[in-house]
Amino acid sequence: MLATGGRGQLGHHLDEHSRSRLGGGAVAVGRDELDLTDPASIASALDRHAPEVVINAAAYTDVDGAEADEAAAHAVNAEGVESLAVACRDRGIRLIHLSTDYVFSGEVPGGGDPATAPALEPHDPTEPATAYGRTKLAGEQAALSVYPETTIVRTAWVYTGPVRHGQGLRGSDFVDTMVRLERERETLTVVDDQWGSPTYTASLADRLLGLVGGEARGEFDARGLTLHLAGGGRATWCDLARAVFTWIGADPERVRPCTTEEFPRPAPRPAFSVLSDASWRAVGLVPMEGWRQDLARAIAHEGWVAQRERGDLRGPGS
Repeated sequence: MLATGGRGQLGHHLDEHSRSRLGGGAVAVGRDELDLTDPASIASALDRHAPEVVINAAAYTDVDGAEADEAAAHAVNAEGVESLAVACRDRGIRLIHLSTDYVFSGEVPGGGDPATAPALEPHDPTEPATAYGRTKLAGEQAALSVYPETTIVRTAWVYTGPVRHGQGLRGSDFVDTMVRLERERETLTVVDDQWGSPTYTASLADRLLGLVGGEARGEFDARGLTLHLAGGGRATWCDLARAVFTWIGADPERVRPCTTEEFPRPAPRPAFSVLSDASWRAVGLVPMEGWRQDLARAIAHEGWVAQRERGDLRGPGS
């Protein structure tokens, strides 16, 4: 198995988990070895590693940056994905492509209550409101057009947490940022009117490898399907921030709610992007656990509480 985006958080966890789950031959590659904007680079990497399966976790993910330069995002997320799909098709390589909740409009279905509105299914209408979402949807469509056996897996609100820095991962994510800001500020103001599915990368990687392994054993066949895979349940960003504070032993009431209008961004954020796991279950796959359980597991597994008590948690700007 080969995972693209090997320097990103999901690619890192796919590499880490695949070595124990799938054994030798599993490898994650970064852009320096497989550049989606360079068909020759794609061909070279596939021929060098000769994988049976490719999980494409590489993407242009700067949502605000895509608003300023949609062509750059399209080159990776659409044209690059098409090139990868063609290369996999021509070599008989299984392709699993990661996509996003941003392919949807971000509006609450029927204008109802986001706390109880039905979660989004793969067959629900797509109507991206951002350049990033448009390029990711174009990538889905391109892959399925040139290689109909591609499996699309959409996910959302992905995080690793502050341990990402110890794993050599660049940048930051929401959970990582909340842990850092808890140390730096008395109170935080976090958006409380955007709803989604918080997703821990280690669990996401584990379930994706379950798909690869199950197909290899002939237990099911997900070729040509679009599936949703994200943390179970739903939350607002404020809910997630308060849960982080609770699990690291801080007072969650220090997190104050605000509206999206009070925190404007260049690209609009979805008001509702809760993903249903029904499609994942229908194939016969094990879904992810509830987002609160996964957050607790992440904190316990990585020892955040012990690190906090020692005062040696390190994040961006520390």
